[in-house]
Amino acid sequence: MALLSDLLSGLTYEILQGNTDVEIPAVVYDSRKVTPGCMFICIEGAVSDGHSYAADVVKGGAVVLVVTKDVREAIRDAAGDNLTIIKVEDTRYAMAFISAAYFGHPAEKLKVIGITGTKGKTTTTYLIKSILEKAGYKVGLIGTIETIIGDTCIPANNTTPESYILQETFAKMVEEGCQAVVMEVSSQGLMLHRTQGFVFDIGIFTNLAPDHIGPAEHKDFDDYMRCKGLLFKQCKVGIVNADDDHCEDVIKGHNCKIETFGFAQGADYHADAFKLLSGKGFLGIEFAVDGMVNMNVKVHAPGRFSVYNALCAIALCHHFDVQPEQIQEAVLDAKVKGRIEMIKVSDEFTLMIDYAHNAMALESLLTTLKEYEPKRLVCMFGCGGNRSKLRRYEMGEVSGNLADLTVITSDNPRNEDPQDIIDDIKTGIGKTNGAYVEIADRREAIAYVIENGQPGDIIVLAGKGHEDYQEIKGQKYPMDERVIIEEILKNRR
Repeated sequence: MALLSDLLSGLTYEILQGNTDVEIPAVVYDSRKVTPGCMFICIEGAVSDGHSYAADVVKGGAVVLVVTKDVREAIRDAAGDNLTIIKVEDTRYAMAFISAAYFGHPAEKLKVIGITGTKGKTTTTYLIKSILEKAGYKVGLIGTIETIIGDTCIPANNTTPESYILQETFAKMVEEGCQAVVMEVSSQGLMLHRTQGFVFDIGIFTNLAPDHIGPAEHKDFDDYMRCKGLLFKQCKVGIVNADDDHCEDVIKGHNCKIETFGFAQGADYHADAFKLLSGKGFLGIEFAVDGMVNMNVKVHAPGRFSVYNALCAIALCHHFDVQPEQIQEAVLDAKVKGRIEMIKVSDEFTLMIDYAHNAMALESLLTTLKEYEPKRLVCMFGCGGNRSKLRRYEMGEVSGNLADLTVITSDNPRNEDPQDIIDDIKTGIGKTNGAYVEIADRREAIAYVIENGQPGDIIVLAGKGHEDYQEIKGQKYPMDERVIIEEILKNRR
């Protein structure tokens, strides 16, 4: 139970009806979950508006409504004498503060680390978690793949959960004994106020490129960039990529202390002496760090973006007084499911799984891998159904230009015919001179690239990453590429 006046603390509001001396047993924003005596927050969504359900939730027992519109006329026949209506400027913003208060401000009992940017968020969260745990901290994680609370892993629905779910998760982490939480902070999450109601101890910016621009997301790149920058008006320390062209614009108007990382000489955490590493079935990098930390680092992940991910994690862990040898060990051992995840299948060639599922990500990955001068760069991928044809054309063109061999297959066809999607990819690859084969069955495609791997090849299974299913005609069928590879190798033996 919580007193309404306490839940509204820190908010500007108008009482349209009733009073704030009300005990609240539950806070609800989904009309299907209304319980007697609860507060209902009317959220305006892309599909439906919670204000439309005001009369129904009052009949269902809600005693407090939080609104941006005056709903008194609409609920006149349903309302009783004990109904309180609170009007605020933005119910999403209000819900973040109400949720934080309802769960007892759990973020104040944790070191909260937020990571924003276009690429690298997921990998960096796992790197940071790995390093801090090596140093003895108990760390929760919230991200694109999953939420981790102690030994419990919960598959993610959104990169950054709704504010109520986020605060509930923080509270569970406190109960579990977590001392810190590292979380991905999406531009949508910032735009929709999911991270309001608390202050991040540290905010991190990885990089920025056009993404998530469209009718249901950001109206243009400037809006996307502005929303990313909101993190640095809500944290105590900002750690940012000094090499990114948009860095200054992202942190414009910040009210936190700023530290920088990158290859730039003036960066607080500066990478130098960068070199590529390769061995039997693996690719990696080695580099030196100087500035606020001085150490040599090896990472079993390829390319410059792996340097940025590691630098970012090192800069963060410096604030936790983690020893250099703990950082070195953790960075070397850290693995992220579906993010340049190397699977040992042979000493002769290298195979990896990656989530690259758009042209920008695929181009970045393949360009990085070409630096290792493979005998052949083989790229296997498909595209999702019920999605833009343009993405298919672009991915086909990227792979055709960069890979020595493209294996076109199926991804999540959803309600489309897999062959129609493959034909769209072929339209893009047809603009290039790239060699390709098409194998609609993804399992057969994986078997093909393994059976035909040549000494010195680098083989990428792109698009699925951490996903362990294939979506066909509204159904999700189990399909984990790691399991498939294991079965193929077992059959070979």
